[in-house]
Amino acid sequence: MAPLDLDKYVEIARLCKYLPENDLKVRSPVCGLAPSGCGAPGGPPFLSPGPPLGIPSRRGGGPRLCDYVCDLLLEESNVQPVSTPVTVCGDIHGQVKFHEQIFKTGGQVPDTNYIFMVCYYSLETFFFFFALKAKWPDFFFFLRGNHESRQITQVYGFYDECQTKYGNANAWRYCTKVFDMLTVAALIDEQILCVHGGLSPDIKTLDQIRTIERNQEIPHKGAFCDLVWSDPEDVDTWAISPRGAGWLFGAKVTNEFVHINNLKLICRAHQLVHEGYKFMFDEKLVTVWSAPNYCYRCGNIASIMVFKDVNTREPKLFRAVPDSERVIPPRTTTPYFL
Repeated sequence: MAPLDLDKYVEIARLCKYLPENDLKVRSPVCGLAPSGCGAPGGPPFLSPGPPLGIPSRRGGGPRLCDYVCDLLLEESNVQPVSTPVTVCGDIHGQVKFHEQIFKTGGQVPDTNYIFMVCYYSLETFFFFFALKAKWPDFFFFLRGNHESRQITQVYGFYDECQTKYGNANAWRYCTKVFDMLTVAALIDEQILCVHGGLSPDIKTLDQIRTIERNQEIPHKGAFCDLVWSDPEDVDTWAISPRGAGWLFGAKVTNEFVHINNLKLICRAHQLVHEGYKFMFDEKLVTVWSAPNYCYRCGNIASIMVFKDVNTREPKLFRAVPDSERVIPPRTTTPYFL
């Protein structure tokens, strides 16, 4: 079977289009889904009917993008080591035009690695990053965020988006199996921890993160939940989070965790920052937000954090692209605000 044309897939996603269902199927035993159906009636018009393209799965599964990405993610640790130079990105929540700004600002592969402390937001965004991971698996690293779950995507629009665009929920099922394989954290040169949300009272060491069973739906409580839901706040130690999941954690907790694990910094996302980034707790923690003009109405600046090495960090700011340059996929669903 012909190899998958990843450049073509990246271009399709860059144009804010979505891939045919037949090129997404998950067949790998690792991802636990058998193929179902051949695509929705009246499917995407931008690819003519024909034999599906694909990469043969290294585990003997079917030649499909989600399957291949699952196999790549399976090889990654819960605390994935990443070397500098690296560009760290926070929540995306935007269109692919914003992603192009990120690469223009943060540098091109292979000159730098990339860590995305997601949430992703849309089908087009998922496919864009899946294709990047498949094409450059050693340069792009994606962490699981609180939106990468079945419950959140069913409530806040992604499930409905898949139903609208494909006429069924198969694409949603394929994507959620990839979510289950996403790693929890990244460790830059053994000294900078990247995680979507924050810390957990059940986690004192990095080794405890390494033992989490991540191939599952995000639980409603516990260490895994906390890592994607918690937020830093001006509290003594721990406090109840108004989100209803995770915790609020303070400077003392952060300083202890950094000291025990010989870290210089914790990078996280998860919260809108109008200035693009925010240091806290004597610069032991930074929040990075990479979605400019969030939901097209917040007017915020976005940022990425560029590390030439662990001692040389540079926040780079960017604004939303002009309305005349934006390509917004049609949506009839509730915008994400978690």
